[in-house]
Amino acid sequence: MPREYPIEVTRNIGIIAHIDAGKTTVTEGILYNTGMIHKIGAVHEGETTTDWMEQERERGITITSAAVTCYWTPRFIKLAGDTKHKINIIDTPGHVDFTVEVERSLRVLDGAVVVFDGKMGVEPQSETVWRQADKYGVPRMCFINKINQTGGDFYKSLDSIHKRLSPNAFPIQLPIGFEKEISGVVDLINMKAYTYKDFTDKEFTVGEVPADMLEKAKEYRHKLLEKVVEFDDALMEKYLSGQELTESEFLTAIRKAVQGAKFYPVLGGDGRGIIVQTILDAVTNFLPSPTDRGEIKGHDLKTGAELVRKPIDSEPFTALAFKIATDPFVGRLCFFRVYSGSLEAGSYILNARTGNKERVGRIVRMRADQRDEVKEVFAGDICALVGPKETFTGDTLCDLEKPIVLESIKFADPVIQMAIEPKTKADQEKMGIALQKLAEEDPTFKLSTNEETQQTIIAGMGELHLEIIVDRMKREFKVEANVGKPEVAFKETITKTAEAESKYIRQSGGRGQYGHVYLRIEPLERGKGYEFLDEIVGGVIPKEYIKPIDKGIQESAANGVIAGYPLVDFRIAAYDGSYHEVDSSEMAFKIAASKGLQDVVKKAGPVILEPVMKVEVITPEANMGDVIGDLNSKRAQINEMTDRLHLKVIDAFVPLSEMFGYATTLRSMTQGQASYTMEFDHYAEVPRNIAEKIIESRQGVNVRKGM
Repeated sequence: MPREYPIEVTRNIGIIAHIDAGKTTVTEGILYNTGMIHKIGAVHEGETTTDWMEQERERGITITSAAVTCYWTPRFIKLAGDTKHKINIIDTPGHVDFTVEVERSLRVLDGAVVVFDGKMGVEPQSETVWRQADKYGVPRMCFINKINQTGGDFYKSLDSIHKRLSPNAFPIQLPIGFEKEISGVVDLINMKAYTYKDFTDKEFTVGEVPADMLEKAKEYRHKLLEKVVEFDDALMEKYLSGQELTESEFLTAIRKAVQGAKFYPVLGGDGRGIIVQTILDAVTNFLPSPTDRGEIKGHDLKTGAELVRKPIDSEPFTALAFKIATDPFVGRLCFFRVYSGSLEAGSYILNARTGNKERVGRIVRMRADQRDEVKEVFAGDICALVGPKETFTGDTLCDLEKPIVLESIKFADPVIQMAIEPKTKADQEKMGIALQKLAEEDPTFKLSTNEETQQTIIAGMGELHLEIIVDRMKREFKVEANVGKPEVAFKETITKTAEAESKYIRQSGGRGQYGHVYLRIEPLERGKGYEFLDEIVGGVIPKEYIKPIDKGIQESAANGVIAGYPLVDFRIAAYDGSYHEVDSSEMAFKIAASKGLQDVVKKAGPVILEPVMKVEVITPEANMGDVIGDLNSKRAQINEMTDRLHLKVIDAFVPLSEMFGYATTLRSMTQGQASYTMEFDHYAEVPRNIAEKIIESRQGVNVRKGM
């Protein structure tokens, strides 16, 4: 089957933003203007295409990323020609609890549109998604939404982008009018005005720049030109010599700067309507195709040597699985991005992680919760496989004969947890299956069992995250459950180097048990995890006992030393020991290592770590003193206080353990006028007096409270 759309006219983009900036509405506007839908759905009425889950429609927020495909022929900016383009769009959540959806989407996308609320400018999650895009080198453009609403201000929002994100974000169009009087834009490239009577119009009226905007437009055009020629030596030389750039050269300079992720075009307007046509033009002209993004690098499965795959159909098939979902109609879905080659339904592929081959059953192209079956996919496509049982997020799918492994996707650890138990015996087995399926879908949702109480513990990125998990379990899997109070996911670590000797000797008639090892432990930087070093020389401990030593240490570390929380960020070496020719065994060395870890940690200055959240509180000035006083009582570290329109903005770091119930406290303190957002920032050492209380509360059998 031949490719329907050339890869050069394919765009894989994400819509990313802070919660309530209007991502889903912008996506609706795009689908409406490209003829994919015939009415723009309202988020608050639960009518939008990409917010299809019941929970999304009830709450008016995006929870899971949704993929849609639309088609657009450029109308105003003609660098990309008059060719119809295929645009794969992923609409991502804005709430920080679901940041996993942004992370994995950006890993496989070629470009992004960052949406800002024109009344608020850059907000906390705006910064987070911007950093995530930086991490993956994703070229992007900015759209300042809602500038036609009361309080909307294109220029103030632009200033906040310059101050908090990048000075290299610059308008390619300026709004005509202010707030509710906005009636179009001035295009700074061709110096034309595009106006409309109502944002729902289908066609612009093209005319001259309004006289009262001419000087401002010239000034901004001059600044734009100066900004983009910085990234092209030949055009810089021409510009400095006083020669005029052609419109084509101007556009080419913008495209080159955008694709180098060095320059970010800024547009603005009402994301519900006609203005999104200018977004579509900018997407097709400036954001990269898969070929612009170039080759992808991976490694040979056996030798580890670097391999390269080019984004062409004739290369060996290479793809990355970036999302697992459970579809109520077709079962397990695996979303994947094709980097090279092609794939036909009915063929076989290799999962590079497991080393197993999987049969490709049905391949579907998603339209939010709708599915269009396709027989073959090509380089640059984003589609889903129906039913692969052993494929998970981050797995490389590749050609059987020419295997390759791509870099996987790393996710943050959960920061909050709670106990959960089925309401009835009949729910017991169903709950286990449901939680397992939900954990397969979401890499930031973790399951564990408390060894002492045998309770099931679920962990995630926030209270809303776990609330949605429990709600999905009830609705999709028909499982009723009781849940405990949310608890902070504390961790343990060490602060200094120490050594210890550990022996495990047991004689019980017949063959005994003998394991003897010396361990040295040292702290690692925060977030570095765990390292094991084998420093045994001269065969004092045979090689077959080294792995059991490592395993014993890891199992013991998982249950902590001082308070039962996981021990993290340490390097440990087995550097000496002895063995008995008859009595030594893998089990004996595993137990000796487990006991040894407990002993050596106690000498190494153990401490408890707690998750610290980056908190932004927006409050009327009259309430600022009360809000700051309350934050200080929560062990907050106030970073800065700024103004946003007529409100005060307080940025602080606050331990998560102090933030439970904060929404109610803040509402009552400010008569409902203040709001806040928070996201995980880092782990920090718990003060000694609080650590003592935590350790005391963990004594005894029932270490998990709240059931």
